[in-house]
Amino acid sequence: MKPVGPSSASQWRRGRRQCPNASSLLALVVLWLSLAARCEGQGSEVVVVFNSRLPESREVANHYARQRGVPTNQVLGLELPTAEAMSRQEFINLLQKPLRKQLEIQKLITYGPATNRFPNGNPADKPFRVIVEARIRYAALCYGVPVKILEDSSFIEPLAEKLKAELRRNAAAVDTQLACLLDWEGVFPWVGPVPNPFYSATNRAALHPTNGLLMVTRLDGPSAAIARGLVDKAMEAETNGLWGRAYIDSRGLTNGGYKVGDDWMRQAASAVRQLGYETVLDEKPETFSAGYPMSQVALYLGWYDQQVSGPFTRSTVEFMPGAFAYHLYSFSAQTLRTPHQGWTTTLLEKGATCTMGMVHEPYLSYTPDLYVCVAALMAFGYTFGEAAYASQTVLSWQTTIIGDPLYRPRARTED
Repeated sequence: MKPVGPSSASQWRRGRRQCPNASSLLALVVLWLSLAARCEGQGSEVVVVFNSRLPESREVANHYARQRGVPTNQVLGLELPTAEAMSRQEFINLLQKPLRKQLEIQKLITYGPATNRFPNGNPADKPFRVIVEARIRYAALCYGVPVKILEDSSFIEPLAEKLKAELRRNAAAVDTQLACLLDWEGVFPWVGPVPNPFYSATNRAALHPTNGLLMVTRLDGPSAAIARGLVDKAMEAETNGLWGRAYIDSRGLTNGGYKVGDDWMRQAASAVRQLGYETVLDEKPETFSAGYPMSQVALYLGWYDQQVSGPFTRSTVEFMPGAFAYHLYSFSAQTLRTPHQGWTTTLLEKGATCTMGMVHEPYLSYTPDLYVCVAALMAFGYTFGEAAYASQTVLSWQTTIIGDPLYRPRARTED
């Protein structure tokens, strides 16, 4: 993980330099929860995608659709590679184009006429269509759908040379690449990260295909059983509430290019503590020890340990239903389906309900803003899909997002 960047500023980020006190945070929660009911996630807002070459993938898709009430015409099987990685051409021809076609056929999206042109584009460029109506907001990719797109050195883009050398890559996570599926009719730059206009979005309704964003997450992990269980644990937390403790393992950084990672964690700790969660904020350079008494985990954040360490090396960890867990490391999700390999897989094996990970080196400022994600999910009534995409500083890059996109731990509080 390297500190490249600055990440973009926003009103949300400028306004959080001083963490709010308990009364002001609760006032914000009341306001946000009143707005939340206007765009509550429903099964009809999700298209579920499975790999028709794998029976287990179909089983995960059908289980999710039953649990969330997804209409049958929104459960789509595509013939995809069975490996975790796919080539750029496989992504375009087997996933991107067929999915967009099916969304049109099923009338889940509606395009306007092809009258638009790219800003500052070539007058000779072919006009493209934009989305004028959409019945869905989310896509849930099921166990068996590839996780990452391989680098294609033969692919050349004219503007790529304007990027920093380390960003001139077209390898990416399938999820945050596919999130751009509907913007500019899918004609999007392949090389480098694309700034996310929805980063720190304070209007949930703006996170919508008519604005160019399809919120893509996945029901995945080292087994089909773990993938199926993600929706079950999410719904249990929605019924009974997300309770437990928060464990945040920062590094105690106060300066330098990596400080932003610790800033996110300290701000997240302040937010969940004010919501009433018993919160442990460790600011020592080393991570939690293997013997640390971690129990009833509702939230875990840690970072920069290359190997799975601490309590997560034990046979069991007491994750509560609905728990969000994330370890910030450049290659945390190089694999999702090889048991006991890497942070993201391990957190899912231990019982986390939702998480994120990196399929390749992202550089620190292009990883999710953990404060935004945690505050949106646990305080402001966002669904997991909304919180995950509000926290992305860029799209079309290295983040894979694992969990039920409709999961909303504040749902019981709002009812």
